[in-house]
Amino acid sequence: MRKPIEMTRVLIPTGALGLGYERAALALGVANRPDIIAVDGGSTDSGPSYLGRGVSKYSRGSTKAEWRELMLARAEAGVPLVIGTAGTCGADAAVDWLFQITEELAAELGQKLRVARLYSSQNAADLTAALASGKITPLPAAPPISAEILASCTNIVALAGAEQIQAALATGADIVIAGRTTDTAIIAALPLLRGDHAGAAWHGAKVGECGAIATTNPASGTIQIDFDKTGFTFTPLGASARATPYTVSAHMLYENSDPFILHEPGGQLDVTAARYQALNQREVRVEGSRWVPGPYTVKLEGARVAGYQTVALALLRERRYVEAARAWADAVIAETRARVAARLGLAADTYDLEIRLIGIDATMGALENHRPLPAEVGALAIVTAPTEALASEIGKMVNPYLLHHALEENEPMPTFAFPFSPAEMNRGAIYEFCLNHVLHLSEPMSSFRLVVTEVGHG
Repeated sequence: MRKPIEMTRVLIPTGALGLGYERAALALGVANRPDIIAVDGGSTDSGPSYLGRGVSKYSRGSTKAEWRELMLARAEAGVPLVIGTAGTCGADAAVDWLFQITEELAAELGQKLRVARLYSSQNAADLTAALASGKITPLPAAPPISAEILASCTNIVALAGAEQIQAALATGADIVIAGRTTDTAIIAALPLLRGDHAGAAWHGAKVGECGAIATTNPASGTIQIDFDKTGFTFTPLGASARATPYTVSAHMLYENSDPFILHEPGGQLDVTAARYQALNQREVRVEGSRWVPGPYTVKLEGARVAGYQTVALALLRERRYVEAARAWADAVIAETRARVAARLGLAADTYDLEIRLIGIDATMGALENHRPLPAEVGALAIVTAPTEALASEIGKMVNPYLLHHALEENEPMPTFAFPFSPAEMNRGAIYEFCLNHVLHLSEPMSSFRLVVTEVGHG
């Protein structure tokens, strides 16, 4: 596909590194001569543990295999390769993890590369000073924060915007490994830098942030977006994937509370006047989006240890127990709490104990609409306590009740199935998100760091 003059073509291989994509689609995208290859590395979708621990959700083997292919695609296209939110969480340790993989691959592939690392992790002491000076403000429904809460975080990151990615590209980097970024920043950065329409740059980046999810075949992965002075053109590259005005416009609803407004560092995208046109059976043209400049703020994400957890799973299959599973579970909880009080002297509010009934209400809890009962129920006991030792101790106390507790006092003692031995399993530390705030910056790079390194050999 010939690239028109005065436009910026962004190739997006997949919604996230590690999810996979169609190899033929990637090859087509490279042949179409993109100006940059941009891929997301993660998000908060999988909960706070990855940020709390500073590790990736995806396996190292899968990440390395896909990163190898993208490094080869970059070499063939001769353009920068940029990844945002490296290692799922974007913490400094995750950036270094992917950098180490990049070093290994550069040596294996015989590539000599300039690699820019953009670090997004924040120092709690610096944020405490910013909080005291009024430079941190809450977003809607944000929890209260303090110096103590900031200090308790194991990792805090700020979401970089287009300006920080542009600074990394300005180093002449072949590869940019960015810490936590907004999902859109890595796509919008180059079109904005080259003077393409600002509203289109941010809108197209929003539509393309998850690869082919805004198409009829989300699993195909690879798309390209052409940005120019008036709008953008969205093109799926998977053989069976199609884009329609519906699939493209609907993506403004994805992970966004307002279907017309999207907040980004330095302003907001307004798509109220956007118009979507099907150019053919595959491509969609969008014009009319508007960028509204505003104060330069970056969102903060922080995670901290919320306790330690032990779990145990028992299986109920006898029909009478399946029918009365909730009453049985409540009785097991009550008996266990009584034993914990008697033998450990602990009040009920010093730990948490719940039983989720898999097959009945484990996902929705009290919101679940009652349906026909299953043949069996998994009773998942979850103990959360301030220390790992205490969680394990209470987990052992709930064990006999999961195994033998009867519905009635005068009936024979039942025995339920444990699928594992030991029945109780320690999950270690669990984490919680504790920040939903923005940091006001006078200069976009003031809370971010860039390190540029030459790796590999030619």
